[in-house]
Amino acid sequence: MATTLMYEDANVRGAAFRHLQRLHEVHDALTSDHLSEGFIYQGARYPLVNPQRGIFKPKEMRYLLSIRTVYPRKHAKVWYDDQRDVHRQVFEGVDTVDYAFMGTDPSAADNRWLREAFAEQVPVIYFLGISPGRYQAIVPAFVAGWDPQALKARIAIGLPGESRLSQETAERRYALRVVKQRLHQASFRDAVIAAYRGRCALSGLPEPMLLDAAHIVADADERLGQPVVSNGIPLSKIHHAAFDAHLIGIDPDFKVHVAERLLSQNDGPMLEALKRLHRTDLHLPGRPKDYPDRDRLAQRFEAFSTAA
Repeated sequence: MATTLMYEDANVRGAAFRHLQRLHEVHDALTSDHLSEGFIYQGARYPLVNPQRGIFKPKEMRYLLSIRTVYPRKHAKVWYDDQRDVHRQVFEGVDTVDYAFMGTDPSAADNRWLREAFAEQVPVIYFLGISPGRYQAIVPAFVAGWDPQALKARIAIGLPGESRLSQETAERRYALRVVKQRLHQASFRDAVIAAYRGRCALSGLPEPMLLDAAHIVADADERLGQPVVSNGIPLSKIHHAAFDAHLIGIDPDFKVHVAERLLSQNDGPMLEALKRLHRTDLHLPGRPKDYPDRDRLAQRFEAFSTAA
């Protein structure tokens, strides 16, 4: 009976993992609605999370399915240390991140589920908040430690398709590097687009799903490439491509410039829309502290001028 239950657990878990993989192929981040919709296995709908609790095991499953760390809303109370520390731990490159127990009783059901997942090395889903109501699904993750004195578990990031946590340091570091890159891109994008109220800074297009957060200075630049709002501009896909190709430039006074090679062409409404941006002003965010950094713009505009 126990073997049958574990076999079925693995099948349901695999269905959840595949569902999340498909979602992430379409969405750069998952919303609370995605999590609440759950997934389908053999015609039945299974939840992915418990909306009220961070640790979740469906009653049909033998082991823990998911854990979740929310990103606190502005001025909201931070209930657990991991809400504050997990991003820092990921970006510092530590092997594991801390995950706080529910309450102060290690023997409570939620905390026992963490302990069982640790003992059996069961792959789980870690929904890590990147902005209020938005998540990255880290699959698989593993409970790599369970500390009843500190009231914390340690969560390690696994490699895609891994059924047990690899002990190879190089592989663990690779998995962490991939997650770090995903978090960087998703959290940077959310922060930049939110600062501009979900609109393209060139065209005013008000559809966040069609927007990218373009770096002014690439993140490979150690001095100015940090993932901060002042190093980002929300651009639609075509404007982002033109900006990256130095066909559009933005000077330190927030004036838009279109390269001569585009201005000299005549080829339909899309090109004309780009040409009309020449000498217009960038749409700026609501808060001056979120404005594009002038030093970064100057460096980028120099590259545009040289390319032109």
